Amino acid sequence: MNNKLLSLAVLAGVAVGGFAEARDQINIVGSSTVYPFTTAVAETFGKTTKFRTPVVESTGSGGGLKLFCAGVGVGHPDMTNASRRIKESEVETCAKNGVTDIIEVKVGYDGIVLANAKSAPQMTISRKHLFLALAKDIPQDEGKLVPNPFKMWNEIDPSLPATKIEVLGPPPTSGTRDAFVELAMEGGCKKFGWIKAMKKKDKKKYKAICHGIREDGAFVEAGENDNLIVQKLVENSKAYGVFGFSFLDQNANLIQGSVMDGVAPTFENIAAADYPVSRPLYVYVKKAHIGKISGMEEFLAEYTSEKAWGPDGYLTDKGLIPMPDAERGKFREAATKMIPYGS
Repeated sequence: MNNKLLSLAVLAGVAVGGFAEARDQINIVGSSTVYPFTTAVAETFGKTTKFRTPVVESTGSGGGLKLFCAGVGVGHPDMTNASRRIKESEVETCAKNGVTDIIEVKVGYDGIVLANAKSAPQMTISRKHLFLALAKDIPQDEGKLVPNPFKMWNEIDPSLPATKIEVLGPPPTSGTRDAFVELAMEGGCKKFGWIKAMKKKDKKKYKAICHGIREDGAFVEAGENDNLIVQKLVENSKAYGVFGFSFLDQNANLIQGSVMDGVAPTFENIAAADYPVSRPLYVYVKKAHIGKISGMEEFLAEYTSEKAWGPDGYLTDKGLIPMPDAERGKFREAATKMIPYGS
């Protein structure tokens, strides 16, 4: 091959890879829960380094991973935030589109809260009560399900408020919704022995029962904007909302978290793993973009620094629950040494 043809081949390869015109600004999408943490890191990074402040968009975990997995190159995000771990099906979709060598960085923990306005009494509830309030179908007798008949909280248990069941929550594309159904709804669903036993025999049916949320107006999908849910709770003191602990922490003057299975959603209780509805938070990174998109290595170094995600780091002020020392060390190594997911 002569030099001219070789040059054309190299240029074609660069163009196909999407890096003919490399960006000088990191593009991040994903979870609304992880958004305030990544935004705080992005703002600090922009102020303290020579690099431009990364662009961070809140698209929801599922939406972010869909964009992230769509391809490699400047037209695709460099990183995505997720309030749940990436699914194997998403890893496969990524691979089909040429997105391989994904770097997984767990950034800390969060709790899922059921909150209401501070102007109303604080709720004390169990996961079993919550399942009975929000499940599409509920158990009536052994082996029998009926469409959810409950309209008022106190119909489930006299200790609960004598108010209409109205819960504002995230849509199915949200990692918060995934965590809520797995940790809270399924946690309550498993209190019924015959349903718990079904998990081994018919996992699909078990999941349909435990994860199915009613669609008759008691649960209202309020979109990916958790701040909007907070506003609506302030306007309607009889309603409840589902979101991450960080939003409760940031709006503690307006809203309060419900006591769940006897444990309050506090920083200390989530950090100690005492609060029953808590989950890990992640950032996923395209290794193929490192060295091509300006500042990615330096941004990851900032995110995984003790001054950011450590026990006294600035992200704890935003409501992030830090990982233990050993776990932070493990994920810092994955980020700095660019160790791909599954390695």
